[in-house]
Amino acid sequence: QLDCYLYNLLGDDLPYRMHYENLIEAKKWGFRISEDMEKHDSLEAVIAYLEKWDKKRHELEVETDGVVIKVNSHEHQKFLGFTAKSPRWAIAYKFKAASAATELQSISYQVGRTGAITPVANLKPVFLAGTTVKRASLHNADIIARLDLHEHDTVFVEKGGEIIPKITAVDVKKRKAGARKVKYIVNCPECGTELIRREGEAVHYCPNESGCPPQIKGKMIHFTSRRAMDIDSLGEETIELLYAKGLIRNIADIYGLHWKRKELLELERMGEKSVDNLLSGIEASKQIPFERVLYALGIRHIGETTAKKLAYSFRSIDAIMLANEAQLQEVGDVGEVIARSVVEYFYRDANKEIVKRLRASGLNFELSKEALAGTSDKLRGLTFVVSGVFTRFSRDDLKKAIEKNGGKVAGSVSGKTSFIVAGEGMGPEKKKKAEKLGVKIISEDEFIKMTE
Repeated sequence: QLDCYLYNLLGDDLPYRMHYENLIEAKKWGFRISEDMEKHDSLEAVIAYLEKWDKKRHELEVETDGVVIKVNSHEHQKFLGFTAKSPRWAIAYKFKAASAATELQSISYQVGRTGAITPVANLKPVFLAGTTVKRASLHNADIIARLDLHEHDTVFVEKGGEIIPKITAVDVKKRKAGARKVKYIVNCPECGTELIRREGEAVHYCPNESGCPPQIKGKMIHFTSRRAMDIDSLGEETIELLYAKGLIRNIADIYGLHWKRKELLELERMGEKSVDNLLSGIEASKQIPFERVLYALGIRHIGETTAKKLAYSFRSIDAIMLANEAQLQEVGDVGEVIARSVVEYFYRDANKEIVKRLRASGLNFELSKEALAGTSDKLRGLTFVVSGVFTRFSRDDLKKAIEKNGGKVAGSVSGKTSFIVAGEGMGPEKKKKAEKLGVKIISEDEFIKMTE
């Protein structure tokens, strides 16, 4: 039997403009809410609540790893807005994770789709926070060095956020005499290529991106995923099978599978209907818009949000391929690391060839006329900071308007800031810094005139 706890009410015509009061009202309507939810008006009361539940959480009928603290006023929530991933008006407090001691039996190394190497500790099974833990991530070489790991050490394991196991310490007193220090690998465990570590990064990489099997398959799995090209019939198992049979070796090969229908039908578990679904799913993916195609390429550090900003700023793959690092950094949220990653990706002939083949297959590598509607270059080269509450825009909509017109949004005032768009209740520190630096402060109406 399924059940749920209601934790938020959405809509324009809610009973109250307060989060807590709406949930209490929802309870009267018959919805189930947390009976332990409380409203407080001081930080001291919030801390006392956290301390109470850190001790009492095991009495609850469901597992929990923390408490969410929210701003109650909807008006204040709207003022604070959202980041790309989460609301600014809510924060999670995580309880100290449960811990257990066990033996480190060995370390294996995984290769991700970008070539990132992740060391994984293989442990003597130990029961922890409701599950049996056999493996734990060691993240990178620096973590191994900091822990000073030796073979068959007794280690302390925690579940980060009560979910992902990690090693937090070593019981040095139990270390066996003559135990050898763990040395990080030099070569890729999959293809044997010598690993590299880029300046300023903690992770080692296998640079053989076009010849290392986990990277090739990982890129294809990412490419076909729901938020990328959304080829539902081409999942991880099917990709593994097609790769093993030599039918695909990179993402561009996917669009040549319609020429290999006979070979597909000869594969295990691939009947007429399965092959038809696969090929129709591949054909349908050609309608995916440019920003998602750009995300699907799997360029390091390019997530969905950044891909969309790049797509709307440059409008075509050709413009992005020709851009230098400085031009890329004019786009909001694109810093030095992301810009370098994009330039490096398109510098490689193999990647340029893949883009060429994908374009020839009919994928969208420029913004559609519909997407271009309402966009302009009127604010190109200008950097804006948004502060306060507005009457005609939400803060997030105002930022989108800046970016749709070619401008860049920054979170803080600096010498590079062109304008501050100020609404009611503008932050006094931002105003003070703007006056000190001579940054012009404009109103919502003045901003609208700039985009007309």
